[in-house]
Amino acid sequence: MKTILKSKYDIFKQQAYIIIYGTNTFLGRLFDLLLLFFIIVSCLLVMLESVENIDIRFHTLLLVLEWLITGFFTIEYILRIVSNDKPWRYIFSFYGIVDLLSLLPMYLSFFVPGSKVLATIRILRLLRIFRILSLVHFTEQANSLQTAIKASRAKILVFIYFVLVICVLLGTLMYMIEPRTSGFTSIPRSIYWCIVTLTTVGYGDIAPATTLGQVIAAIIMILGYGIIAVPTGIVSSEYSRLQNKTHKRLEKKAEQPKQKCSSCGETKIPNNAIYCHKCGSIL
Repeated sequence: MKTILKSKYDIFKQQAYIIIYGTNTFLGRLFDLLLLFFIIVSCLLVMLESVENIDIRFHTLLLVLEWLITGFFTIEYILRIVSNDKPWRYIFSFYGIVDLLSLLPMYLSFFVPGSKVLATIRILRLLRIFRILSLVHFTEQANSLQTAIKASRAKILVFIYFVLVICVLLGTLMYMIEPRTSGFTSIPRSIYWCIVTLTTVGYGDIAPATTLGQVIAAIIMILGYGIIAVPTGIVSSEYSRLQNKTHKRLEKKAEQPKQKCSSCGETKIPNNAIYCHKCGSIL
């Protein structure tokens, strides 16, 4: 009896794994598309609930739909753990953490009112669309961009440090020049103004009143245009370098000498191959 139960459980795990993690079967693709649909609907429901007029008229309906979708996500999360031979690998993976965080806001709303608006984190689950729709090209490009950013992090950190130093110095200078009535009431507030100006955001809540302060502000604005382009240039340069390196490696691989099979006449055989990939004969 125990053997039968165990066998049925193993079959259930296998079928659940194929449906949840697989994208090559009809049921697997249907489940993934249904999952994407629920993710989008869930985020829309949270957004609509924040609109006062809509919330007043359809509050109960929105709440019921949110809990139904949350129940679906909860069952899906449990099945992902149960059907996986190495559940800890999934639980502590990027997608596993995102899946868990997407569930918590609704349950936390019992203890912390208003926390369910954080359910919009479920939008991160849409990253699965690249795997679900087999968009290999987009996945490769995303990996290349990630590698380029990681390779550029040292230069970017040095650049950010340089910008922070400029902001501290210029913010302090503006604090010394401008009267307190202009809004420069402290050095931290002056540094805040410098950051806002340097990034060309310009909220307008603080503005220099003196001629010298306005000249310095104009210089900071001009510097801002150049500073914004620097990180983009660093990452772009690294990305181009990685792309060129990949192209050279592929060209070098394509230029490697090929063997010819004496049995079937196949010519596209790597030089270091022992067997023919077409007929299986020894070379």
